[in-house]
Amino acid sequence: MSTQPITATLFPGDGIGPEISEAVKAIFKAAGAPIVWDEQHLGKTVDERTNSFVTRENLDSVLKHRIGLKGPMTTPIGKGFRSLNLTLRKELQLYANVRPCFSLPGYKTKYDNVNLITIRENTEGEYSGLEHEVVKGVVESLKVITRGASTRVAEYAFQYARDNKRSRVSALHKANIMKKADGLFIECCREVAERYPDIQYDEEIVDNACMTLVSDPSKFDVLVMPNLYGDIVSDLCAGLIGGLGLTPSANVGANGLALMEAVHGTAPDIAGKNLANPTALLFSGVMMLRHLGLHDIAEDIHKAALAVIAEGKYRTGDLGGTATCSDYTKAIIDKLQGTGADSD
Repeated sequence: MSTQPITATLFPGDGIGPEISEAVKAIFKAAGAPIVWDEQHLGKTVDERTNSFVTRENLDSVLKHRIGLKGPMTTPIGKGFRSLNLTLRKELQLYANVRPCFSLPGYKTKYDNVNLITIRENTEGEYSGLEHEVVKGVVESLKVITRGASTRVAEYAFQYARDNKRSRVSALHKANIMKKADGLFIECCREVAERYPDIQYDEEIVDNACMTLVSDPSKFDVLVMPNLYGDIVSDLCAGLIGGLGLTPSANVGANGLALMEAVHGTAPDIAGKNLANPTALLFSGVMMLRHLGLHDIAEDIHKAALAVIAEGKYRTGDLGGTATCSDYTKAIIDKLQGTGADSD
């Protein structure tokens, strides 16, 4: 395992973003993670080079370091510029969004033993940003599906399944209605599936899949789907395990480029009050460490956080507890340092 310092871009984000970012930095330090943070902040005005509040310098930082972690961001309301997340995904060609969804030991929800992965095509589909008003009162929004992007995300899903000892990949679609667009997507998935005979492959119409997910989520393993379906289904899956505050996320591009993120909102109502739950950003940071090959440190942090949540004494308000962000962070650090209750 490399112990050389690794520089990673950090976008603290808005609202509760800065305080949960500080929590993650403190936990990483306590765990001995060799990460040096290059903190990046969005511009105050739209950058003409990106048509967004995401500046060229922000993008260059991620391109330079090839790895980053992002807190929640709010795109200001208005016209004439792109959303922050869309800018990052499109400009950095982060083509796959990966969200592990697993039940947390000791934290009871309506579902037990959820353990699935959603993989979402991240660059096209309904989020291509191609809209125009045909005539007054009629807006046309274009859904773009390409062979290149569909094959790329399918290849990622099957390789992810193989690398992580998963047995099955399910492609979600609506090809019964969108025969050409979604038809092309599942055609590409089928072609890729032929190159992975060790991985089972099946297909499910997306609305049927949603019903199955809330009936028996254990029927799925790895899910791969176009952009809009992935946006919806990944949030649905987060609801199975306790919400977006517990759900990590990674955006992956070519040649190892990756930007991990918390996908929950900025929670302005509790910003600055030391009430935020940093778990989603912390688990996204754990994904970052694993991506960098720092598996032992990642596992230490993950186990410490799971132990604190399971014990229940230092849960934040969204998890039914009364602990502050600082209390929760300190409890995880105590676990890492062997001073917490029941520490091994």
